Amino acid sequence: MLEKLKSVAHMIGHTPLMKLADERLDLYCKLEYHNLMGSVKVRPAYYILKEAIERGDVNQHTTIIESSSGNFAIALATLCRKIGIKFIPVIDPNINPSYENLLKTISSDVVKVTERDESGGFLLTRIETVNRLLTEIEDSFWTNQYGNPNNYRAHYHGLGTELADSFEQLDYAFIGVSSGGTITGISRRLKEKFPNVKIIAVDSDGSVIFGGEAKKRYIPGIGSSMRPSILDNALIDEVIYVPEVETIDGCHELYSKHGIFAGGSSGTSYRAVQQYFAGKMLGNRPTVAFLCPDGGMAYTDTVYNQEWVAWLRAQTKEMQLQNS
Repeated sequence: MLEKLKSVAHMIGHTPLMKLADERLDLYCKLEYHNLMGSVKVRPAYYILKEAIERGDVNQHTTIIESSSGNFAIALATLCRKIGIKFIPVIDPNINPSYENLLKTISSDVVKVTERDESGGFLLTRIETVNRLLTEIEDSFWTNQYGNPNNYRAHYHGLGTELADSFEQLDYAFIGVSSGGTITGISRRLKEKFPNVKIIAVDSDGSVIFGGEAKKRYIPGIGSSMRPSILDNALIDEVIYVPEVETIDGCHELYSKHGIFAGGSSGTSYRAVQQYFAGKMLGNRPTVAFLCPDGGMAYTDTVYNQEWVAWLRAQTKEMQLQNS
């Protein structure tokens, strides 16, 4: 099993670092959609599986179970199929339709929850369903991207090290937060090399990770209905919230201005950079990095669909009127 898994290692990591034109910043983005299966999530999926196999927690008869909004599940499904074991993702209605169709093709089974939790999201319902499946399926293993320390260790040794090695000096890193593994691993690695680097956590408006007010969210891949325990190990300096309508603007500007066709969390982080530096008096040009965790193809029915965007803007306006 381990040798089969390691045979795809060369397709994970060492993704391009692209410099973007900007009048005030030396701005760079790490194009993580160049990874196997098109997202940053294959990094922790691979590392968690490898470590579990080496410990003996996963064998040829194990069924892997995970809660995911899409990318982590797709990465796990691909790796599990490669090594010949079963995988069951637990998803919810916010998943991109193309992701759901793909998971139904490459997974052993797909479980979709439809009941919102007390925060208005679906994550807590998904976790509850995962725990139920673990009791029902013999020899099952939960990779647990929200609490497994190997999630952030994957990014510490992988993406964090790649970023650290790419710069002589780095002043700011903007990292979108969902399961918490990416920002935890990257922040710890970058702070080792650049003690003064500012780690800016980027969250979606309506997420409760950093104590924000829970609201309905429609763009997957960023934000959460709970605070992942893995974040207790993160080294975060500031938090920025980005409304979902601005996520859409960020995605469209990344494409039209820089030719980067990226997913929702990419547009969120790009928008956070603009928001953070707007009106700031800068001396020297700071060096700034952010991530593009996945590509835009899975968002053609949502973020890049004019009718859906108009619907979301109307929803947002209606909520604002109700709260005013």
